[in-house]
Amino acid sequence: MKAIIIAAGEGKRLRPITSTRPKTLIPIAGKPLLEHIILGLKKSGINEILLVVGYKENLIKEYFGDGKKKFNLKIEYITQTEQLGTAHAFGYGKTFANNEPVLFMYGDLLIDPKVYQEIIQQFKDNKVEGIILLMEVNNPEEFGIVSLNTNGFVQKIIEKPTPEMNVGNLANAGVFIFDSFIFKAIEKTEKSIRGEYEFTDSMEILINLFEGKILGYKIKNYFWSDIGLPWQLLDANKHILNKIEKNILGKIEANVQISGNVYIGEGSTIKSGSYIQGPCYIGENTLIGPNAFIRPYSSIGDNCHIGISEIKNSIIFSDSNIPHFNYIGDSVICENVNLGAGSKVSNLRFDNKSIWVSIKGEQIDSGRRKLGSIIGPNVQTGINTSIMCGKKINENSVIGAHTLVVEDVPPNTLYYYDPFKGIKKKINPFY
Repeated sequence: MKAIIIAAGEGKRLRPITSTRPKTLIPIAGKPLLEHIILGLKKSGINEILLVVGYKENLIKEYFGDGKKKFNLKIEYITQTEQLGTAHAFGYGKTFANNEPVLFMYGDLLIDPKVYQEIIQQFKDNKVEGIILLMEVNNPEEFGIVSLNTNGFVQKIIEKPTPEMNVGNLANAGVFIFDSFIFKAIEKTEKSIRGEYEFTDSMEILINLFEGKILGYKIKNYFWSDIGLPWQLLDANKHILNKIEKNILGKIEANVQISGNVYIGEGSTIKSGSYIQGPCYIGENTLIGPNAFIRPYSSIGDNCHIGISEIKNSIIFSDSNIPHFNYIGDSVICENVNLGAGSKVSNLRFDNKSIWVSIKGEQIDSGRRKLGSIIGPNVQTGINTSIMCGKKINENSVIGAHTLVVEDVPPNTLYYYDPFKGIKKKINPFY
């Protein structure tokens, strides 16, 4: 069986993380999200993959290549020149499919690989035109909800239904298998009210016009996440790290304590007095310590320096430095970030209520009691900077010394505290 993965989107809700990379290349426990997907598909017996790319596609192609050297499988690419919807994207795969059944999926999903194995087996065992992965949700009004008949076949798909519609809580989980007949349905799909060609509309055409049968298959007790919001990366990171195996490839100096499952890459050094609690991941050529405290569920990339500082449940991208008396908790720190001495992130409200975050201009409840900061690429902070919980510092910005960050900082901004005039914001002259 082959697979077609949509990896064309920009991931605007994940800004500033996606300002320099597509969301499929966001590192989670040392590997890009898309690599976790591809490895899971390979484990399920899929060896031919078509990636539908768009935003910063050159980075995806550069990392994955033709798939042979890195993954011992075949990867092809096609560019979605306009973002016209999921049906439009999947429709590019008709020639690639070559009249064979295909697994279709969205490229921003992290799913337990066992799910792929089960849905493939279910498709083989049932004589149907398609199968859709479903999951039970507590908030059906935020998903595409699928109604099944008594035989478990799809009857109707309703996008973000209102509670009074009472259509159940089985949500479209973004993984499908179809025979080649789906491409005839895609060709007959018209634009939705959102101005896009929706794959869910194609499925309804397959059912209503071509009398095709689509089996609904519910996820059992497996991990699933559509990573569309920054804090969901922390959940995905935790899931991957819970499966990590202990492997120490770097240099460990005397008087270092390591407990639990910890991966330390080649060329990395853990200096004296440091304490590392697994599960956690430390990449290659990274310097930890002296006297660093790395707490569980931390992922630290390549070529980083974590000095006399504490890191807890956070993702630190490669080429970033957190060297002197810093605290980072429940945060995402992008590449090429440098924190001045004494810079710290708050991750808890005094009233213990959940932390709200601004996403595309709208305040969203993260549902998390603990959430730190999202710091974009190429950010620098001066000494003794304090960043309040849930705040984002966008790419290429500089925070002045002794500044309290109580709001999101725009991209390319010099943000500092003037003792006579308060907070000042200017175009960053250093970038």
